[in-house]
Amino acid sequence: MNPRKHQIAARFGGADSYDAAARIQASVAARLADRIRAACDAAGGLAPARILELGCGTGFLSAHLRRLFPDAILTVTDLAPEMVERARARLTPLGGDVRYAVVDAEDPASVGTGFDLICSSLSMQWFTDPAATLDRLAARLAPGGMMALSTLCAGSFAEWRAVHRAAGLDCPVPSYPGLEQLQADWPGAGVGSWRHETLIDHPASALDFVRELRQIGASLPRDGARPAGPGTMRRLLRDLDNRGGVTATYEIGYGLFRTPSRRGVFVTGTDTEVGKTLAAACLVQAWNASYWKPLQTGIAEDTADSVTIAALCGVDPARIARPAVVLPAPLSPFDAAEQDGITLDAARIVLPPARDARPVVVEGAGGVMVPITRDCMMIDLMVRFALPVVVVARSQLGTINHTLLTLQALRSRGLAVAGVILNGQPSREARRAITLFGGARVLAEFPHLDQVGPEQVANLAGLLPSYDDLWCYP
Repeated sequence: MNPRKHQIAARFGGADSYDAAARIQASVAARLADRIRAACDAAGGLAPARILELGCGTGFLSAHLRRLFPDAILTVTDLAPEMVERARARLTPLGGDVRYAVVDAEDPASVGTGFDLICSSLSMQWFTDPAATLDRLAARLAPGGMMALSTLCAGSFAEWRAVHRAAGLDCPVPSYPGLEQLQADWPGAGVGSWRHETLIDHPASALDFVRELRQIGASLPRDGARPAGPGTMRRLLRDLDNRGGVTATYEIGYGLFRTPSRRGVFVTGTDTEVGKTLAAACLVQAWNASYWKPLQTGIAEDTADSVTIAALCGVDPARIARPAVVLPAPLSPFDAAEQDGITLDAARIVLPPARDARPVVVEGAGGVMVPITRDCMMIDLMVRFALPVVVVARSQLGTINHTLLTLQALRSRGLAVAGVILNGQPSREARRAITLFGGARVLAEFPHLDQVGPEQVANLAGLLPSYDDLWCYP
């Protein structure tokens, strides 16, 4: 453990009156628990069997988890041994299978793997390398598992920073990341998003504010910062008191991340007839993958995509899962179902279980905003599956706008973008715009083909990166 980690553990372990001063911590833990419950309900009533909590403190979140999931095996950890013992005292009367351990959240190797839920409330701001830590934690999730975190964000303690700034002093309170940085730190594959709220605390006085920071162990200055001396501190406290009532602003980020329940990608397009099925066939060929078209429309006028994939790739029929919905009209699933007098139930469209270790290529119908039911669009299905997304786009004029809008929609829902495949004449401008403005990798540029058959698919498949290299940018 590095020296700063020792300091953090000592500060929190020595915070004997933590609960009395931790009003915001208790509130944030309850709010995070509510978000966990809502996310589990949205996933079809998921009840995690194995839960890991990091930075448990005195057990605010732990107690909520114990009540929400009474049958789960709950592993409760903290960097400070004293905090683990306080959490034990809070949880023991609640019963259930609870394990306790002293663990550094940034080095979680000792706790094992296969967790359905990994969560932490207001400890992530102490991570020295958040992105690397989140990668390590995601690796300890079971397929389809979830991470749920809360953390302090940029703008927290604005009032305390303001009195330092007015005095020409550097505030020793650590700097916290904004939502954009938090979003960028999520692991590559999966679906993750952050939401924000502002909480205002009202300490009785400036002195109480500083004392309570110490009581909750949060007064440790950032590296390289020196706390004010006694005389300067008295002046700062007086200035804070003179601001017309002491307030302390806490900017809170709540992050939820889910891993895919199996390896694979979801193939979508910027429009209809952009070459999704050709791209899907090439991915199946390149990765020796399975294939699934959950919603097949238009079979009254065209060959089903599953049949096309089988012909182009020569795959074993066992590697092609049957569609969940097949409709004759060449329309959106919503309109095609309505025309056929059918009411679709999006909740019944479930990702097929993996029969082996090979990835699955899931091909959507149309683009991200194609309606499936009145309250479910194609992008909602993508979020539920949590698979990284491959976007297929034309290379011709107009693709920049369509592709950037699609990428924006995907990222607004926290979906990971594996990359873009461009179909048609090579376009330096389109490739540059997608990379520069869309922040996405162009996986391949497929030339216009007058004829498409197994030979052409095999040749194009050779242009694609391997599945394991999807996140390895050149």
